[in-house]
Amino acid sequence: MALRGGGLGILALALIVYLLGGDPRALLKQAAQQPQAQPQPQDSPEAPRSPEEEALAKFVRVVLADTEDVWTEQFSNINLQYKKPKIVLFTGRVRSACGQATSAAGPFYCPADEMVYLDLTFYEEMKRRFKAPGDFAQAYVIAHEVGHHVQNLLGITEKVDAMRGGPQENEYSVRLELQADYFAGVWAFHANQMRDMLEQGDIEEAMNCAQRIGDDTLQQQTQGYVRPETFTHGSSKQRVKWFTKGFQSGKMSGANELFETGYKQL
Repeated sequence: MALRGGGLGILALALIVYLLGGDPRALLKQAAQQPQAQPQPQDSPEAPRSPEEEALAKFVRVVLADTEDVWTEQFSNINLQYKKPKIVLFTGRVRSACGQATSAAGPFYCPADEMVYLDLTFYEEMKRRFKAPGDFAQAYVIAHEVGHHVQNLLGITEKVDAMRGGPQENEYSVRLELQADYFAGVWAFHANQMRDMLEQGDIEEAMNCAQRIGDDTLQQQTQGYVRPETFTHGSSKQRVKWFTKGFQSGKMSGANELFETGYKQL
């Protein structure tokens, strides 16, 4: 499968989309010929889980509820109402309003149905292949996908979608992903303010995860060289930077900087 804008190949595409893939539509279109399956609700009796998967499902629900508390309050502060996203936990294959995806798509957000899709097996891959273990690293990934939901509610996603197909498509894709990282940091700041939830090493887990899934790191691992012009999610340094910015400031308005600064300064 060819990767839009640069041709990294199927493995690199799977790696990039597998973790924090904010816009899975290109991948989903390629999978359109595969047999379809309806998404399974998070508590579906048709999808029995192992004890480990059930523990992960409970963890995901706890983190999602926590993001709802934070974003409900933050939207209220700017006189808006937060609409809670739904989450679909799946294994193998799933069908969303954005199209179909397999486990290779990993976690993604579909703006068309306002749902976060999460394959329960990806956390093991995250720990084993990407060396990014830890509960807070897992929470960061969920918070990033919810960050895409925040963008959708604020109308940011629609504006960036209008840029697709143009000469700056990759640049705006990077900005959108880094902004979701920033919103994940904002969530962490306010969640800790609400419940004093952070333990020693938690933020380091999130930053380690961001470091290991940057486009440059993934490209170097899969093809042995880096092509910045094909980035879609941002470099490792950029991802760490914008999550940290969000966590340090806790201000939603700081996310606007990503669409005001020059590309070299991202």
